[in-house]
Amino acid sequence: MPKYVIEREIPGAGNLSSEQLKGISQTSCGVLSKMGPQIQWVHSYVTADKIYCIYNAPDEEMVREHASQGGFPANSVSKVSTIIDPTTAE
Repeated sequence: MPKYVIEREIPGAGNLSSEQLKGISQTSCGVLSKMGPQIQWVHSYVTADKIYCIYNAPDEEMVREHASQGGFPANSVSKVSTIIDPTTAE
């Protein structure tokens, strides 16, 4: 299944409390359960003013629909073409 990187511009994201992040996560998981197993949240990286999320989904439209239903920004959605890591150098 294709993998996507979603850039969400959320001013002050890095200052969100554990409880706030839990609430965001619960909202996301609730939407995912309604949308079905074809879209999966892998994990997210929280930075100062953005959250970068990794999702598996059949297409960009489904990723954007998840964002819309959850009330999350999806400022940029990019399909991953290749994954590299240190073993790529071997």
